[in-house]
Amino acid sequence: MTIQAAKPTRRVLAVICGAVLIAASFHFVRITRAQPAAPASQPAHMNRLAKEKSPYLLQHAHNPVDWYPWGPEAFEKAKRENKPIFLSVGYSTCHWCHVMERESFENPEVAKLLNDGFVAIKVDREERPDVDRVYMMFVQATTGSGGWPMTVFLTPDLKPFTGGTYFPATDQDGMPGLMTILPRVRQAWETQHDKVVESAETITKSMRDFAGASAAGDFPLDAAEKAVARLSQQYDKVHGGFELAPKFPTPVTLRFLLNYGSHSPTAEGESARQMALHTLRAMAAGGIHDQLGGGFHRYSTDERWFLPHFEKMLYDQAQLVDAYLDAYQITHETFYADTARDILDYVLRDLIGEGGQFLSAEDADSAPDPKRPDDKREGAFYVWRADEIAAALGKDATDFNAHFGVTGNGNVARDPRSEFTKQNVLSLVLPLKEEGAGKWREAKHKLLEIRNRRPRPHRDDKALVAWNGLMISAAARAGQVLEEPRYTAAALKAAVFVRDHLYDAAAHTLRRHWRAGQAEVPGFLDDYVFLTRAAIDLYEATFDIQWLQMAIALQAKQDELFWDTAAGGYFSDSGTDKSVLLRMKDDTDNVIPAGNSIAAMNLLRLSQMTDDKPLRQKAEKTINASAATVAQRATSMPAMIQAWWFLRGKPKQIVIAGKPGAADTAALLREVHRRYLPERILLLVDGGEGQKYLARRVPFFKDLAMIGGRATAYVCENYACHLPVTTPAALVQLLDGRSVK
Repeated sequence: MTIQAAKPTRRVLAVICGAVLIAASFHFVRITRAQPAAPASQPAHMNRLAKEKSPYLLQHAHNPVDWYPWGPEAFEKAKRENKPIFLSVGYSTCHWCHVMERESFENPEVAKLLNDGFVAIKVDREERPDVDRVYMMFVQATTGSGGWPMTVFLTPDLKPFTGGTYFPATDQDGMPGLMTILPRVRQAWETQHDKVVESAETITKSMRDFAGASAAGDFPLDAAEKAVARLSQQYDKVHGGFELAPKFPTPVTLRFLLNYGSHSPTAEGESARQMALHTLRAMAAGGIHDQLGGGFHRYSTDERWFLPHFEKMLYDQAQLVDAYLDAYQITHETFYADTARDILDYVLRDLIGEGGQFLSAEDADSAPDPKRPDDKREGAFYVWRADEIAAALGKDATDFNAHFGVTGNGNVARDPRSEFTKQNVLSLVLPLKEEGAGKWREAKHKLLEIRNRRPRPHRDDKALVAWNGLMISAAARAGQVLEEPRYTAAALKAAVFVRDHLYDAAAHTLRRHWRAGQAEVPGFLDDYVFLTRAAIDLYEATFDIQWLQMAIALQAKQDELFWDTAAGGYFSDSGTDKSVLLRMKDDTDNVIPAGNSIAAMNLLRLSQMTDDKPLRQKAEKTINASAATVAQRATSMPAMIQAWWFLRGKPKQIVIAGKPGAADTAALLREVHRRYLPERILLLVDGGEGQKYLARRVPFFKDLAMIGGRATAYVCENYACHLPVTTPAALVQLLDGRSVK
């Protein structure tokens, strides 16, 4: 179960919990962990979900529950029969969603209770984040926590009245299961109907009041310092990171700390930088990092990054690539570059579609025995017994085991009831610097070949625009920083796929996701902002003007669909789907940065590239719209603080006049990409169509040209430039803030 979700503010908690909650009469308790039940054989029954494309919905297509997808058919049935709605939300690689399916939704007794008394609706949160966001706010506010699977009971007009997350079929350790809960809810619906409906109305009104409240103001000047101070208090000085357990990677926070170090050349700034660097090194050494196949698991169940929750998400890989690239540019230590390559190589091997699109995730669960493919267990694909390693590596096994923490009795769990009994997670025990270059490469390759013969975890093969945008940006940047053209090529191929399958070039609109030849749900704010950022990053990587043009067009459409004309900032959805109760805004950077944080930075970058002052003004309004949130919780929007730095600072405009692909042009660009310059834009003028397009917007660009037939760099602030330079050494002096001699 993914348990990191944005927590409600104190205000929303007080407002919603201040309502008269019928939920209190049910005494539901959220169960956070239980042993999975033995898998049931798949029944022949097929429900309405069999017609869907979502991998998550298809996983439930054979349940005896008469599931409906979110839509008019289900809503009309609930109204016609006056039945409450049982809403279940999850995603296809969610371990505890699988557990709840096996225990509850494959149970014929539970299915009968659901089918007789409720209209059961199943939602893929990754396809419908708008639906998920509304009911997650309700669950968090009324229970104090949230996660997936999420379970919510609604009136026929979709208003929530009680809910929680994971529930087993039967009572466990004094906690109620669905076979207790469902009759209780049904009885309340029949005997206290008016009270239930009134409670749902009150709750919904409170949620609407909160979602519609305007909190814009002046962005707090001390936001960064408060955030760093708070993170310093939470920092784990031994293992890195900012929590005890479970411990999440939080790359958006790590990137903020690295950036803070560049803004504050003080002891405090260096301390912030070291917190991030230490965490990045500790994560890469731990079991959360797949030491054989590359990439990172979702989170660590312990404080030392050792035992992961084994699912792998595309959005984590993309953001961690960026964090490790930042660290490499700052330190020039090859370890950080190698870790970024490791992640990218995993993605390009295991999370890539036939059209070059990036796929969403890999599951935590798989079968430990190829002869029993239905017997799926968490982590089975990744863990090892010592005798398996000994058989594979022979005499090298002893040293390998010492290096990666393998023991004969297992290093995961000693409990004989545990599914991890005598199993080992590979995690570096010796300091990273002691690992000789390539020393374990052959051994790891042997084990990886053996592992690849095991039953693989389920792969969610849908392509989400937002997550593709994240990965396109990371790969495009990596291609330049690491001087690996194959990464840039992968970014381009994915971008072309999204453009061709999910982007209407005439209307400049997006669809949310693509799978099996279909793309139906309209795009949300995060789809627009992350693809816009990807298009900007692709322009800076390739200097193909079509990507900058696409970014500008997407930004204009985003303004049209999502802009809040009253308070500034952007709504998360367009408001056109009236089945969604609330039109909300992302108010925290969570597992991915908030759409508004990225929107603000996109606006600032585009305004610098095109001298479009209204874009800058819109960015300032977007930043100020988050002021109250940041003032209350300084660590909640680190990406927005970085946008604020860009707004208040003097970003460098680096313009290279030269021939694309020429050696002298590449030499100048190499020096730009070697440096950590989080507040800069990069443009190329080559006398072609790209320069003509830029010059129509910024006449200044028309006269920039090579000097003496050599590639030339212009380093500017607000279009006021230093003297042009033609050598890498002279450019280095300008980029480092020194006068050219």
